[in-house]
Amino acid sequence: MRTICLLVEYDGTQFSGWQVQRGASNLSTVQGVIEATLERMIGSRVRVRAASRTDAGVHARGQVVAFENPRETIGLRGFERGLTSLLPPSVVVRHASEVENGFDPRRASRGKRYRYTFWNASTPSALDRDRSWFEPRTLDREAMREGAARLLGTHDFEAFRSAGCQARHAVRTMYQIDVTEGEYSRVYVDVLGNAFVRNMVRIIVGNLRDVGLGAKTPGDLEAILEARDRRQGGMTAPPHGLCLEEVIFDDRLPPRPHDDSDLTLDEEVVVSKA
Repeated sequence: MRTICLLVEYDGTQFSGWQVQRGASNLSTVQGVIEATLERMIGSRVRVRAASRTDAGVHARGQVVAFENPRETIGLRGFERGLTSLLPPSVVVRHASEVENGFDPRRASRGKRYRYTFWNASTPSALDRDRSWFEPRTLDREAMREGAARLLGTHDFEAFRSAGCQARHAVRTMYQIDVTEGEYSRVYVDVLGNAFVRNMVRIIVGNLRDVGLGAKTPGDLEAILEARDRRQGGMTAPPHGLCLEEVIFDDRLPPRPHDDSDLTLDEEVVVSKA
């Protein structure tokens, strides 16, 4: 039986996150619609494994999904074009490939890159309202960059994870946190790390927003990190500004320590849309 790997893009606006929720069959999830569509194609139930369990409202440009294909007659082009044609327009298979048997994207990944988008203008955007966090006050980009630099490296990010996180510890490595300006009024926060605990990217962004508005100093982020106390940090940024851009498997990043502590939750998993 072959293992198939899919590169999947989706608009998370109308979904209750990636993961199928037990006892919540009325909720639409990305995993749920992909599995239901694969069952239509293959004729039997298929369970898929994803690299990241994105939360309700979070988008993905580079989600990686793997599953075992019991129907040998369906080729890779069939999964790229055929599966996409049957999925809702908000979910697209960008590429399909055959990988080693039993491939698990979560365990195999060396890191993930997320992008968070602000709409930093005096008036909101009609087109970007489900893709960005509207902030009418001017963000000090340079201060945000200085604050982001304090979070680089390997640290205990206990102060940057939400209550209820199931990971055994919050030690993670951040390779890159960039604050850049995009077209029109967009401000991007790009975060590259080896793994993430619950809500970690969104809490980082919420704190950087405070720095950008002058409510915190860049040094405050270092103090919050050292305090390991979530209560000292800023708000959790809303989910709709976040997008999973890429999952990295190659030697651009070093192998990730595998103690399974980061395989329980990556970003948050909830049963209703935030």
